[in-house]
Amino acid sequence: MADLGGRRRRAFIGSFTAAGGPGIVVADVDRTSGALTLVGSVNGVPDPSYLALSPTGETLYAVSETTDGAVAAYRVAGDVPEQAGPPVPVGGSGPTHLSVFDGHVLTANYGSGSVTAVPVRADGALARAASGILRHTGSGPHTRRQQSPHAHHVQPDPSGRWAVSVDLGTDSVRVCALRDGVPVLHREHALRPGSGPRHLAFHPAGRHAYVVNELTPTVTVCRWDAAEGSLKPLAEAAVLPGAPAGDAYPSGLVVSPDGRFVWAATRGEDVLSVFAVEADGEALRLVGTAPCHGRWPRAVALADSGNVLYVANERSGDVTWFTLDPTTGLPRRAGSLAVPAASCVVLG
Repeated sequence: MADLGGRRRRAFIGSFTAAGGPGIVVADVDRTSGALTLVGSVNGVPDPSYLALSPTGETLYAVSETTDGAVAAYRVAGDVPEQAGPPVPVGGSGPTHLSVFDGHVLTANYGSGSVTAVPVRADGALARAASGILRHTGSGPHTRRQQSPHAHHVQPDPSGRWAVSVDLGTDSVRVCALRDGVPVLHREHALRPGSGPRHLAFHPAGRHAYVVNELTPTVTVCRWDAAEGSLKPLAEAAVLPGAPAGDAYPSGLVVSPDGRFVWAATRGEDVLSVFAVEADGEALRLVGTAPCHGRWPRAVALADSGNVLYVANERSGDVTWFTLDPTTGLPRRAGSLAVPAASCVVLG
């Protein structure tokens, strides 16, 4: 694990309270092995399915993935996070992801197909109201899943200039900037119709991005130009060695700190896929797959060292961690922690 100068290393785990989850779970992280030890939990908002830490690591932000979507802030100095003010409505339904960008918390609102910006105060708490909303438009060819926009992911690019949002319903990635606290569209880039993009991760060199697709079991390799704020799809790589028996439902993905590997989770198959990054980031080669040792792996996270991978298995109710082979990237199960309806893991 990375040396943080003696500071306590912790994992924050989101869960679906509507499915029996405890809310936000805190676990200590062993610096050598990456093993998790339960500390406690807090049930502050319903369905805190996705979490993000402030740049200082002192404040934790959580979406409330409900019809009346909201975001909440927590102080993390003690064993259990302490809520810093009331939840703030995001003006959209079903927020599934959030990130910190340009003095704001951005949420991707799946149900309403929008991105919301909520200002962050100097003390890390949230302003009482959102400052702006970018509403997506469009649809896709999948008759059941793409009748309208479904923003699923939003994050800053490596340069910190742009925010990039991924929309499953419109088969596109949008690049935006903040103007007076309002997300403003810069460019929209189309991916293959019917692919259903879900999550995006940048290569550490900052020149490529990888988009995992939920409606087709693939990862799209893209070239990223930070100066222009533009994304160019190059190719797709299958996450499975053969065609799945049914819908596969890929979910999360991460890139190793050294840029050599990409890992993706697939819920319908309960597997982790390992890709070798080739051609200076412009190609992915499937090395192999491994069981996630749980059911319905919703999200993945990587230790700063790049040696330990964490998987939130929603339906089996646990977080499993794996050591990673430094040559092949293939994971080996090292342990698990019971967390009912686990949905994400954030390391801090």
